[in-house]
Amino acid sequence: MTNSSKISEDLLSIGAISVQPNDPFTWTSGMKSPIYCDNRITMSYPEIRKRIVAAFVEIIQKNYPDVEVIAGTATAGIPHAAWIAQSLDLPMVYIRSSAKKHGKGKQIEGTFSPGAKMVIVEDLVSTGSSVINAAQEAINEEADVIGAVAIFTYELAVSANAFKEIALPIHTITSYSNMIHVALEIGKINEKDQMSLIRWKIDPENWQ
Repeated sequence: MTNSSKISEDLLSIGAISVQPNDPFTWTSGMKSPIYCDNRITMSYPEIRKRIVAAFVEIIQKNYPDVEVIAGTATAGIPHAAWIAQSLDLPMVYIRSSAKKHGKGKQIEGTFSPGAKMVIVEDLVSTGSSVINAAQEAINEEADVIGAVAIFTYELAVSANAFKEIALPIHTITSYSNMIHVALEIGKINEKDQMSLIRWKIDPENWQ
């Protein structure tokens, strides 16, 4: 089993990814989805979070060897960013979705030098907006954002197009397609469910 598949299995086994093709979840946007991903649950499982951090470190060392600072998106990206920064012996910051309404009104907590090469850490990618907004804020504060990483991606066309538009590379540990394959392999779904899940990825607005 590949590293990606093992982590997909981990996420399914602890309920970080829940699959309900016959009783879909409703996202904040109103979109119906046959799966729900909450990777914050991984914080409570030391062995799983160690595997995730090791996978992140491998991805970053391979794709962003010049990284100088690790940035976590608030709030879900913060713990993983901290563990990655510790493993790589690098500075860490975190980026809020909006500036504080009090004190110094910061949106980025922590410090980095102008031009520092930054990698942004997120727990999952759906539309990509949270990563892109964090990257834009970091760029506004003179960071050199060289890429982003996440545990899981829904592989929606809207996110792929958004990252391409701003030329921001992103690498994920595992993906929707990989998760479907693993879920079928370990008996979490059947072949009928698999086809339903594939239809959602192709056309999330009209899959049912």
